[in-house]
Amino acid sequence: AGEEDARVRETAAQELIGVLKKEGEVEELAALAKQLRPLFVLLPKARTAKIVRTLLDAVGALDGPFDMQVKLCEDTIAWCREEKRTFLRQRVEGKLAALYLSNERYSDALAIINELLREVKRLDDKAHLLEIQIVESRIYHALRNMPKARAALTSARTTANAIYVPPALQAEIDMQAGIVSAEEKDYKTGYSYFFEAFEGLMALDDPRAVLNLKYMLLCKVMTQNAEDVSSIVAGKIALKYSGPQVEAMQAVAVAYSRRSLSEFEAALAKYKAELSDDLIVHSHLTVLYDTLLEQNLLRLIEPFSCVEISHIAALIKLPLETVEPKLSQMILDKRLNGILDQGNGCLVVLEDVPLAATYNSSLTVLQNMDKVVDSLFETASALR
Repeated sequence: AGEEDARVRETAAQELIGVLKKEGEVEELAALAKQLRPLFVLLPKARTAKIVRTLLDAVGALDGPFDMQVKLCEDTIAWCREEKRTFLRQRVEGKLAALYLSNERYSDALAIINELLREVKRLDDKAHLLEIQIVESRIYHALRNMPKARAALTSARTTANAIYVPPALQAEIDMQAGIVSAEEKDYKTGYSYFFEAFEGLMALDDPRAVLNLKYMLLCKVMTQNAEDVSSIVAGKIALKYSGPQVEAMQAVAVAYSRRSLSEFEAALAKYKAELSDDLIVHSHLTVLYDTLLEQNLLRLIEPFSCVEISHIAALIKLPLETVEPKLSQMILDKRLNGILDQGNGCLVVLEDVPLAATYNSSLTVLQNMDKVVDSLFETASALR
């Protein structure tokens, strides 16, 4: 009878969480975490853990206030410590670290993850270890520490080889592998990983599938295959995910194909949430914008031997404050052979004159003479 009673109470708790989630009652859900604690004493630890995680996921799915979610996790962790529920505490701490990561509190997230890694490795809980290693890789990626992000990802894939990995978690691994590969400028490999993640999440009807589709299109643009974007988007599978995310990358692909800076900037302004606010896309588009700006400047400068910088800025329809530093950078990087005459506000373009064969020969003679003089000096010093 006691077992049956506990089962009924558990079912009622799960249904109540479902109802409150459907109604969008975030505060009621947060309060429910404390109200259910007397019930948790009667239930087996595994069932308690299931209810608590369902409750936390429900609050997260409703985008509850950040402070409320943190408070809920911290209260639950404190309760777990009192009740000596180690496994549940570690799960909630993992949730808290992911929460800190999503709100850019990287040092707090990393502190939790480092401690969790030590504990979970001792317990040999590979399923939880895998989740922690993925979060660790995401944190290091956000901190732009790519060697550590790659190392954490490699550890996660090694762990995944030893256990059964649910499709959603496997898609998460593939997505992170794609992000890391793209950061290392290996866009072809990144595309393959994003495609794997896209297929996995699409089968689960997960909303993150559209993000992977967006990153696939980004990889195509970054490998200068912008023309492939329209064919991918027109495909039967991708049509299901048409919307602002896909339209944003289409606009970028069109602008890049036309080498149009104005269209590129218009796309960035129109789809700010999908492009500039997405940190993964933003870093790559910054590189793409610089490349596009450089190509346009070189094309405009080509007919001139000496031209006013203000005239170039007018032609490219950009502020002088943007154009002048870019020209200076191009000269320093040896992408442009010229000098900036800032006194007259002009760019003097120098001709690329090939070096005469005698130049290299003269350098070789001078280097050899230097060696001879050094050798004679050493001999004279020895004779003294």
